[in-house]
Amino acid sequence: MSDRLSVFKTYKLYVGGKFPRSESGRVYEVTDPKGKWLANAPQSSRKDARDAVVAARKAFGGWSGATAYNRGQILYRVAEMLEGRKDQFVREVADAEGLSKSKAAAVVDAAIDRWVWYAGWTDKIAQVVGGGNPVAGPFFNLSTPEPTGVVTVLAPQESSFLGLVSVIAPVIATGNTVIVIASEKSPLPALSLGEVLATSDLPGGVVNVLSGRTAEIAAPLAAHQDVNAIDLAGADDVLAKELEIAAADNLKRVLRPQAVDYVEAPGIDRLTAFLETKTVWHPTGSLGASGSSY
Repeated sequence: MSDRLSVFKTYKLYVGGKFPRSESGRVYEVTDPKGKWLANAPQSSRKDARDAVVAARKAFGGWSGATAYNRGQILYRVAEMLEGRKDQFVREVADAEGLSKSKAAAVVDAAIDRWVWYAGWTDKIAQVVGGGNPVAGPFFNLSTPEPTGVVTVLAPQESSFLGLVSVIAPVIATGNTVIVIASEKSPLPALSLGEVLATSDLPGGVVNVLSGRTAEIAAPLAAHQDVNAIDLAGADDVLAKELEIAAADNLKRVLRPQAVDYVEAPGIDRLTAFLETKTVWHPTGSLGASGSSY
């Protein structure tokens, strides 16, 4: 019917597997590159940031303790759900980045492919960066990678979806939990990604999505004592320096911003960026002439 009212989408945060509005009740206008109004996005507060840390910490034990194979299956399920909602993301990426529909579709396809790529790495990265170390003595010396913990990620400002996926997927693939600060000017694809994650098999709290003023949200997260690492991908030079100083207070691992072409095939740098190496010594027993005590 021609007189039917449009139903506008209400975008919300994604924290702990739920969709709260900002604790402050604030929103801000999101527009396309030409200034056309797209939606009101929630403007997160410091309280929202603290709530996201609590949710991420609560989820860390179960997620890091899951088998690598299981994490890979869940990431692949996310890719499946993205494929099913591809039209929505094409529209949102086109609006956010001022792209034609065909170019936006190529971006979304690349983002889905990247989820699949990282899903395949979950049970392989340990074989690449871990292993047995040669030592002088009757010992096994084994190095194995373990997740760093709770990671804050400042999503890229310009690449609202492909860049977003490129910084989230490797963090959770290796067993970390994450608080994502969406692109300040183009947060809608990130907020919609939260809806996909909620309907996949990803446990609540593994990924938490906040939108709003990047500097305002990032400052308390950089200083938070229960955040173990921070990725400054979406920070400018001035903000990155401020956050790096704040992060030093509890010796957070910091990934500094760098020029990245997210269209290019990723390496494993972001997979290893938030891994710690645990080395274990174990006696082999008395070695006989055959080289074994068994």
